[in-house]
Parts: sequence; C-alpha cells; structure tokens
Amino acid sequence: MSARKSAEPSPAGIARSNRQRLAAEEGARAMADAERQSAELRKNMARLRELREAKEAADADIRASLPAPVPKKRARKSPR
Repeated sequence: MSARKSAEPSPAGIARSNRQRLAAEEGARAMADAERQSAELRKNMARLRELREAKEAADADIRASLPAPVPKKRARKSPR
C-alpha cells in the first residue's frame, strides 16, 4: 500500500481551488450588483410614488374647487 502524501498539491487540485476562488469572487460581485440594482429600484419606486401622490393631491384639490356636477335627468323612452 502506497499512500501518496506530498506537501505539494497536484496541478488538478490547484486548478480546482482557483476555479472555486474565482467562482466565489464572481458570486460576491454578482450579489453586490444585485443589491445595488435593488437599492436603485427601491429609490426610483419611492420617487415615482411621491410624484403620483402629489399629482393625486393636486387633482383632489382641483376637484374640490370645482362645483359639484349636476345630475342629468333621465330621458324618457318614447312610446312606439
């Protein structure tokens, strides 16, 4: 039985550890990018919500300043 115990890692082991390291770094960059995009999206949604609420408030003020609409009378059906 010959057990191979060397102090130096094999080329395949080195390549595997490099791939794992690169994948971990790329994953961390992807997660940071996703978080950044998510923060930008939330910021834009808040901006649009404020604009919508301001427009709705302005529309409500305009409707309140206008006179109440007069209900229309129903037209009678003409007998045939």
